[in-house]
Amino acid sequence: MDEHDWLAQRFEAHRTHLRTVAYRMLGSIGEADDAVQEAWMRLSRSDADDIENLGGWLTTVVARVCLDTLRSRTSRREEPLATRVPDPIVSRADGTDPEHEALLADSVGLALLAVLETLSPAERLAFVLHDTFAVPFNEIAPIVGRSPTAARQLASRARRRVRGADTVPDADLIRQQEVVDAFLAASREGDFEALLALLDPDVVLRIDGGAVRAGLSREVRGVRAVAEQTLTFSRLSPFVRPALVNGAAEVVVAPRGRLFAVMGFTVRRGKIVEIDVLADPARLRQLDLAVPDN
Repeated sequence: MDEHDWLAQRFEAHRTHLRTVAYRMLGSIGEADDAVQEAWMRLSRSDADDIENLGGWLTTVVARVCLDTLRSRTSRREEPLATRVPDPIVSRADGTDPEHEALLADSVGLALLAVLETLSPAERLAFVLHDTFAVPFNEIAPIVGRSPTAARQLASRARRRVRGADTVPDADLIRQQEVVDAFLAASREGDFEALLALLDPDVVLRIDGGAVRAGLSREVRGVRAVAEQTLTFSRLSPFVRPALVNGAAEVVVAPRGRLFAVMGFTVRRGKIVEIDVLADPARLRQLDLAVPDN
């Protein structure tokens, strides 16, 4: 085994962890893979013999790449933050794809990722690295260009935002599916009162249509407004199929076997508190998700 192959083997031992860090940081599978690839490129150009802690070094590199990506997003303002839905991880309804298990560790649901989207880049990095991956603040500080105390404050502000949003769904997957099924049935039948009974009073609906379907993108808040919006899409109800989206009971919408949208529901205390809909064709294609013909 030559030196390049030996280095590649060492890098592969860390790939899953690095991809998990990057996905939590960015909420994008494609960008996470790009960040991991960039880490490999930088490692291959470095003197690996001088790196004492390869895992820590690679995590720092990925974190810096992710921070640059988040800052670039913020400066471009290509899409309103309120209507950006994170990339979902879609698996079969009968079980999680083993390739995605690591990305779904610690119940990283779409509701949590949506809250992380509202944080500043530095807050998100400090929170994710410290609270999820136990990176100490003295290592986070140089990445964000702050003191360890300031880095701790960034994470603290982010933590309050996350806790205030209460992003943890009901643990009972079967009960989640029952609520989602009832919601879909009410939508299909045009039963407005049934929809109101299933939605939390403060429910939030986010639709991300991307550049191609920009007219679809919106954020709707409140039980009546979300119920009314839901009925406008009731014609798509016959084309929904069950799936696991970020470990929760959700659906994909696929007319004639062509993926139109992925819908993520957050069910808490038996009510739907959040609906996240990804309908961006470009990002849906990246999911490489096989769907059956209707």
